[in-house]
Amino acid sequence: MDTLSYKTISANKATVTKEWVIVDATDQTLGRLGAKVAKLLRGKYKPNFTPHVDCGDNVIIINADKVKLSGNKWNDRVYLSYTGYPGGQREMTPARLIAKPNGEERLLKKVVKGMLPKNILGAKLLGNLYVYAGSEHKHDAQNPKMIDINSYK
Repeated sequence: MDTLSYKTISANKATVTKEWVIVDATDQTLGRLGAKVAKLLRGKYKPNFTPHVDCGDNVIIINADKVKLSGNKWNDRVYLSYTGYPGGQREMTPARLIAKPNGEERLLKKVVKGMLPKNILGAKLLGNLYVYAGSEHKHDAQNPKMIDINSYK
């Protein structure tokens, strides 16, 4: 019996293969899209997933302005932040956030950030996410491939 076939292979920075993928956010639900993108960034769809290593892909989200929320969540959902001063709790709705400059990018990054680990690795993984409001992006040199996010679970 070949016992070498039972060895667990742990990925590291040198052995990981990172790809560039494009995700179209047109008519996608915000939370479900964020969860699938977080799994792509983390590398959980890969067979050599290692929890403490950045083994995920670089993800480009296009058409972020066409993402949808069900019900009245555009105005009812509240994102809280705190300035650090007494009485400094601020609240923001998705509708007010998306109306600001680069609001689509900020909204999607906020959603995906909440689904990543809360440590140094999570901050590094968020750096592999690129969000664009329109269908144009500036990463043609990386030869990204278009994927259907609905085929992932």
